[in-house]
Amino acid sequence: MPDATIQSHMMSKRADTEAPRSSRIATWLILLITLPMAAQPARNVILITADGLRWQELLGGIDARLMNEKAAGMERAQAIRDRYWRETPEARREVLMPYFWKQIAPRGTVLTHVTVTNRYRVSYPGYSEILTGRAQDDRITGNIPLQNPTETVLEFVRRKLNLTRNQVALLGSWNHFRYIGESKPGTIFLNAGYESTDATPRLSELSRLQLRALTPWASVRHDYVTCEMAVDYLKVFKPRLLYVSLGEMDDWAHDRRYDQVLPTITYFDECLAAIGQQANSMPEYRGTTAIIITADHGRGDTLEDWHGHGGKVAGAGRIWMALAGAGIPASGLSSREAAQRDVAPTILRLMGIDYREYTGVLGKPILERVP
Repeated sequence: MPDATIQSHMMSKRADTEAPRSSRIATWLILLITLPMAAQPARNVILITADGLRWQELLGGIDARLMNEKAAGMERAQAIRDRYWRETPEARREVLMPYFWKQIAPRGTVLTHVTVTNRYRVSYPGYSEILTGRAQDDRITGNIPLQNPTETVLEFVRRKLNLTRNQVALLGSWNHFRYIGESKPGTIFLNAGYESTDATPRLSELSRLQLRALTPWASVRHDYVTCEMAVDYLKVFKPRLLYVSLGEMDDWAHDRRYDQVLPTITYFDECLAAIGQQANSMPEYRGTTAIIITADHGRGDTLEDWHGHGGKVAGAGRIWMALAGAGIPASGLSSREAAQRDVAPTILRLMGIDYREYTGVLGKPILERVP
């Protein structure tokens, strides 16, 4: 996205009407983030998460129960309804996330029933489960900002492969990733929330931008900033393991603004395409990179609780996962069993590391169960 579009993108987060970015998406659609399956381990892995993106929208697009709901901010959102409503779930999900459904899903595996094993069903426990391959219910009981007590898979990969700090990176919209992403601060490159960095000229520019274009929330910056930082970091530093986490859609959902949740999901899809464009243009990644895409928790499935999650919200324990690229079979939609804690061992398996060497891991590589 060129700099001239920054202001219009930020303004669209507060408007009922948002012009489709069809020309930009059309350009990105021809660039594949999904790469041919390889027999050997993937050289690189890119993990991308969407905070609180429900399986209902991923698989079915705009929710017919919410599209006219006044309490969901949809009373005056005719332009949003026109943009996203189609007659079938398949058409609705494709217009909501065109890159995902036209480019990633056909060339990879989309797991539709993935279980969260931590009991809290909120963000920190979910992200920690993703990054450590286990629930830590005795120590991580909510979104309290404490340092992760366990070496994360990001730290483990760096140590195991003897990588430099810049070769393993995490860029997140939510500031709590400063605690979630590593057990020993400074082990990996980490930038989260309204945190500045001068690692490259572009990152320095984005660091200034984020403080001039604020979100309604003190702990979460605009996903645009995070995504653009990730693309530039990928281009300059060529990390072996990159984790990118976008977070705005969860906060819009908590604010009961379904009219903002939907375009934010579409921007997540555009970010997938932007990262794919960059990766596919680089010989270091083309044909040797796997991607994993998932969420930290589910949400409710009724008009009363669609905006919430937690241990007492039915449905908050079900998420989804997509895998594509080097070493991933093109299995399409799959209802095979998988758990959130399987992400970390799957990363290790993809990178040619015996996941059993990761002390305390409880998950298992997903590749052992698909197709």
